[in-house]
Amino acid sequence: MAREKKRRSNGRRSPFAAAALIGAGLLITGGVYAGASAAIAATETPTVASASLTAEDGEKLFQANCATCHGLDMQGTDNGPSLIGVGELATEFQLSTGRMPLQMQGPQAPQKPVQFTEDQIQAIASYVQSVAPGPTYPADWITSGEANPENAEDEASVSHGAELFRVNCAMCHNVAAAGGALTEGKYAPALTETSALHIYAAMVTGPQNMPVFGNMNLSDEDKRDIIAALVFQQESVQPGGFSLGSLGPVSEGLFVWIFGIGALVAITVWITAKSN
Repeated sequence: MAREKKRRSNGRRSPFAAAALIGAGLLITGGVYAGASAAIAATETPTVASASLTAEDGEKLFQANCATCHGLDMQGTDNGPSLIGVGELATEFQLSTGRMPLQMQGPQAPQKPVQFTEDQIQAIASYVQSVAPGPTYPADWITSGEANPENAEDEASVSHGAELFRVNCAMCHNVAAAGGALTEGKYAPALTETSALHIYAAMVTGPQNMPVFGNMNLSDEDKRDIIAALVFQQESVQPGGFSLGSLGPVSEGLFVWIFGIGALVAITVWITAKSN
């Protein structure tokens, strides 16, 4: 006697239905929780006052977040260098780019999300400047590309700045300011989104592998021109296509060699195989 085949009832659920229901439930629950958290955060009173913080507030922030590595007296420890003579410009640079506080020891401190508010950064910088004076913020005309008030006829020159950048900076940062690799796991960061203030701070303070460019190397006018050239490059409209790391004919030739000639070889093999 032939065995009767079991028919699946039309009302039976798919084995994936339970998983789909669980997933939908988790998604809805997560959305409700995220919305409620955002609403609560919006109604909470901020812990930092809107008024600017003082150097005394900066001292407390320094002791809580920086003294472990740099020491309470800023003389440095086995885990961090001395800050004597660093000044507020370097402090603002390191904190505003997220390089400090340091997350872990390595060849160099990478950029990461900033952990302090602008007021807190300014307060810490003011405290460091009061204890260990060093380079301070530049005049507005340097970072804005304006003329030097002492020489009204002098104006920022993008072409001169680009030439100075190629001579002094391109060997590490790339001629297109796209950054590049150095030795022992170090690297020169890209400058495609770096602010004018931080470009100046890097030239004056020489963070990590960056050399210090004093007035004997580059005058204030030279620094202003370099900043103007980099800002002009940041704001210029890209023509499109693949940048290939902005390395010029080297990367372009390698691309053509690998993909262009590779494609021709593949087509030749295919044609030969078809004819055989």
